[in-house]
Amino acid sequence: MAQFFEVHPDNPQPRLLKQAAQLLHQGGVCAVPTDSSYALVCHLDDKAAAESLRRIRQVDDKHHLTLLCRDLSELASYARVDNRQYRLLKLGTPGPFTFILEATKEVPRRLSHPSRRTIGLRVPDHKVTQALLAELGQPLLATTLIAPGETAPLNDSEEILYP
Repeated sequence: MAQFFEVHPDNPQPRLLKQAAQLLHQGGVCAVPTDSSYALVCHLDDKAAAESLRRIRQVDDKHHLTLLCRDLSELASYARVDNRQYRLLKLGTPGPFTFILEATKEVPRRLSHPSRRTIGLRVPDHKVTQALLAELGQPLLATTLIAPGETAPLNDSEEILYP
């Protein structure tokens, strides 16, 4: 069953964020706005929800998913970051960039590149997504929301509600 939460873009309502977080904890998938487009997200530890992301996007298990992190300190728990990389990350976060970094042991093996042991990480610059990450207290597993048969990501909630 699909649910729609109309969350205020500048002042996200805590009650709705709690409901969305609960949905994610129960294995649900959410479409959330980011600073570049919408993303499909799920709980980091939920294998079935990650498969739902792939099924919705119609991609196979070789399609790598991204971790959306709240900030650089959370990102550093999931990736090895040296001083040079940290300076670059500081310049590009929060923002629309995904950084491919060496994964730490905190990243489940199924989520990292099999031979390189890397992971894509991003710190989004959107109040709703940041508030949801704060409510969850951990990163979200994400993929860009692109409708099947399309090449451009969805940027408008109306496109998601009324395809």
